[in-house]
Amino acid sequence: MGVKEILLGDKLPTERALGILWDLEEDELAVQVQIPKKPETRRSLLSMISSIYDPLGFLAPSVIRAKMIFQEECRRRTGWDEKLADKTMTAWRRWLTDLPYLTRIRVPRCYRHESTGSTTDVQLHHFSDASQHAYGVVSYLRMTNAEGAHQISFVCGKAKLAPLKQQTIPRLELCAAVLATRADKQIRKELDQRINRTTFWTDSTAVLQYIRNTERRFHVFVANRISAIHEESNPEQWRHVSSSINPADDASRGLN
Repeated sequence: MGVKEILLGDKLPTERALGILWDLEEDELAVQVQIPKKPETRRSLLSMISSIYDPLGFLAPSVIRAKMIFQEECRRRTGWDEKLADKTMTAWRRWLTDLPYLTRIRVPRCYRHESTGSTTDVQLHHFSDASQHAYGVVSYLRMTNAEGAHQISFVCGKAKLAPLKQQTIPRLELCAAVLATRADKQIRKELDQRINRTTFWTDSTAVLQYIRNTERRFHVFVANRISAIHEESNPEQWRHVSSSINPADDASRGLN
């Protein structure tokens, strides 16, 4: 990598770090968006969606909308290079119109600000949610200093499409819960920070009942996912959050 000469007093440049823009001046992470001119076909939709590099899930609520549009077109079982249906084309053009606004997203690179002081408690909080179309998880780091002041930082997010074969909402909520436990395991592995406690949040009372039930035997689909959840978490770590304030709702339903 070449060395850039920066004069004292000059504004620091924006660099690329692992495919993400890094604003050195503000010490923030951002994204760059380019809209290529391609024919409006299923193949082009997939190509465009696949070209978006978002390893930390900053754009998950927006990208999942594009994936929903693509999945809807897949249900029509048309050819890869056939013209999109009118309804799909309208939704796709609307999504492309909104795409440039993603450049306004700025996420602080550092989890802890200098003003926070020494931390006495560090917690991870994972929120999961599901809809008929998708499910997802968003993770936050909560740091508390000696004065009892809290600082919340976004760590990462993830959204996945629901299978083409329709599943019930409780089952999809269970898949979202598994995603939350996997996120916790990955973040703990990657963070150079001791975590005092992890809390998982879901707005599904059915999922909480599944997790806390140790006597009843379930069907294979449910049993496998409950087993995966129990491997990485304890029932005491799971709590209920109202749907109206669940931030993972953005990942499961998508945002403009």
